[in-house]
Amino acid sequence: MTATLQAEAIGARLPPLLVAAERVAATVAQGVHGRRRVGQGDSFWQYRPFVAGDSTSRIDWRQSARADRAYIRETEWEAAQTVCLWRDGGPTMRWRSRMATTDKVERADLLLLALASLLLRAGEQVRLIAAGGRAVSGRGGVARLAAQLAACDSMGGVPPDAMLPRHASAVLIGDMLAPLPEIQAAIARLAARPIRGHVLQVLDPAEAALPYSGRVRFEGMGEQERLLIPRCEGVRADYAARLAAHQTGIAAICAATGWSWSVHRTDHPPEQALLALYTALAPQGGRA
Repeated sequence: MTATLQAEAIGARLPPLLVAAERVAATVAQGVHGRRRVGQGDSFWQYRPFVAGDSTSRIDWRQSARADRAYIRETEWEAAQTVCLWRDGGPTMRWRSRMATTDKVERADLLLLALASLLLRAGEQVRLIAAGGRAVSGRGGVARLAAQLAACDSMGGVPPDAMLPRHASAVLIGDMLAPLPEIQAAIARLAARPIRGHVLQVLDPAEAALPYSGRVRFEGMGEQERLLIPRCEGVRADYAARLAAHQTGIAAICAATGWSWSVHRTDHPPEQALLALYTALAPQGGRA
């Protein structure tokens, strides 16, 4: 399928996809806190006790007079932060087993748009990591982001080298089956800006467990060769070890750059993964 046909295919299902994304986001929004954080602004956030090193000019004397110690009045950071999103649209993402009801790219699309909906509700800006990606904001931003997603549906493997704002946050969603050196180079490129972020590995349940037995023929994606395994159960342990080693490598790459990572299976509820993503982007150190 050409990139144009792929874009048309995802474009045709955008209305139900957007409805599903908003539904998932609304479910998660009921159980998460906002993204408020201390910083420059006029909106009151909280009082906190005065500690050594604070300037005395920041003491709220009226509040302090009501207690037996001095208190600092903190305001809320009002500058919108930019969260950069990417999902793998490559051939390996378009496969699903009989154990799942959706393929990996459909789940990735759903999670990306649902996460964008949550972030936009919180007043943040979001944009795709793609050539020509533009930041969107406001409640109507999800539809605009979905249109951009359809236009760049040929993305695959690892995120492209795109110009992104410094000190932004990033979320990468894909099966992360590319060679570790490619993953490392992509994340290091983002971290150098500097951008902190989270990697979500999306796997089909059959990829996670290799449940097959007996004689099985595996067909490669794209131009990859076919592979015939006489006794599939005999290679299950080796497969699990290879997958675990690959995931350990991803975890090490993320840890070295201050990123976080998690795994989501397509037979699990999307709300679970969305909550983990949103939590991973929680404000730290006074900024998102």
